[in-house]
Amino acid sequence: MLMWIWIAVVVIALIILLAVGVRLLGKLDGLRRAGLRLQKRQADAAKLQAAAAELQETVLAVQQRAEIAQDHVAALSPGPKKG
Repeated sequence: MLMWIWIAVVVIALIILLAVGVRLLGKLDGLRRAGLRLQKRQADAAKLQAAAAELQETVLAVQQRAEIAQDHVAALSPGPKKG
């Protein structure tokens, strides 16, 4: 009789352990998917950062060209008349 009680205790413990293991595996799968989404967002952020740096360089180049053009226009404009 005592042996059947121990067998029942072990079986119940194994069932509980199996249930907890299944839940844990489900949560780990969710964490894996979240990690993959995070990696994708980090890659997207890196691409955006590179594009922003390129845009900043382009804006600086355009600003420099505008200053040069403004200097040329000022050089071609007639100065104040003395007289």
